Amino acid sequence: MEPVNDTQISEFLLLGLSNEPELQPLIFGLFLSTYLTTVFGNLLIILAVSSDPHLHTPMYFFLSNLSFVDICFISTTIPKMLNNIQTHSKVITYEGCITQIYFFLFFAALENFLLTVMAYDRFMAICQPLHYMVVMNPWLCGLLVLVSWVMSALNSLSQSLMMSWLSFCTDVEIPHFFCEINQVVRLACSDTFLNDMVMYFAAGMLGGASLTGILYSYSKIVSSIQGMSSAHGRYKAFSTCASHLSIVSLFYCTILGVYLSSTGTYSSHSSAIASVMYTVVTPMLNPFIYSLRNKDIKRALKRITGMSAI
Repeated sequence: MEPVNDTQISEFLLLGLSNEPELQPLIFGLFLSTYLTTVFGNLLIILAVSSDPHLHTPMYFFLSNLSFVDICFISTTIPKMLNNIQTHSKVITYEGCITQIYFFLFFAALENFLLTVMAYDRFMAICQPLHYMVVMNPWLCGLLVLVSWVMSALNSLSQSLMMSWLSFCTDVEIPHFFCEINQVVRLACSDTFLNDMVMYFAAGMLGGASLTGILYSYSKIVSSIQGMSSAHGRYKAFSTCASHLSIVSLFYCTILGVYLSSTGTYSSHSSAIASVMYTVVTPMLNPFIYSLRNKDIKRALKRITGMSAI
């Protein structure tokens, strides 16, 4: 494929979640409140971790990075959606669409990698407790995060550059609330075989490898917990994993549901609605899941907010 963009279009139309005018104020209010809750909740997690010396551990270092990524992840899609509803416009420029694809893929892959790193951190803490602080030193933690950023950037850069090579004709309507890469590729007039192969390869290598690593880590964690003689020790070990396992389940199950169904008879509109789960709901729930189940986070938040009870 020649790296030339023959398209004459300058913009796409984002059809959103509904074409019903009377539903637009409801959708706007719901997603605005969700966005603000997500940003505020994750900022509180970052502030709690950074301000409390007791939380300067590998687990909370990765959690603060995940919270930052969640803010960025939801910010790639929702502000543009809210702006379009407010201005009664469905337009997104061609350059804006490619940019949105880049950052969406970047932060989705980064969240995927961070969840894998956090599973490895729990594996070391529970299965190798005597070596945990030696192995999970600040240098390794920083390196794991850096590698995650670099691999995510390379993946999103390669796929967004390949998107810029495609030619588009007169059909510029995207049945989604953001420039979802599968939906945009379907609008292309030129051959998309290479794009499809790269998307499937990236999904298999990044998502598949990460999910395999998470499942392997938790299989070892479960075996280690079962071998503990103390019921209190088993409960304490499981409680440190419960929040992470909840987020992993929500994130991967919704993504798999959306993209596996895209190969069948699932409508694009239904796919857009289902995508709300991992693009909006998961980032919003992360701080609640971690704060409600974690005494250290609740204590730090209590000190920050000055509340007597959280």
